[in-house]
Amino acid sequence: QVQLVESGGGLVQAGGSLRLSCTASGRTLIAYNMGWFRQAPGKEREFVAAISVSGSSTYSGDSVKGRFTISRDNAKNTVYLQMNSLQPEDTAVYYCAAGSWGTSVDNFGSWGQGTQVTVSS
Repeated sequence: QVQLVESGGGLVQAGGSLRLSCTASGRTLIAYNMGWFRQAPGKEREFVAAISVSGSSTYSGDSVKGRFTISRDNAKNTVYLQMNSLQPEDTAVYYCAAGSWGTSVDNFGSWGQGTQVTVSS
């Protein structure tokens, strides 16, 4: 199992940007498709974006399409989520996950501890 650690969360004003990072230890990420999910208080965990092992394929959820970009650097064992044009409704704990290809939490077997993103209006 791979251990994942997210970083880069924080407080930002609406319209601002943040870049989240997810680094791995224990095993290399090159064997995994990677995803980002988020969970707001009182809501279910929501798919944000996914990227294939090679990075050649990406997929984003409708709520973030055109604003968020997922990428990876396998040499650095790191996955990124660039978030632009942030809105208050993007406020949530963001989780990095490793696993197979898909948009369901069930597709991913390894999870980080999460990083808080708060967007003020």
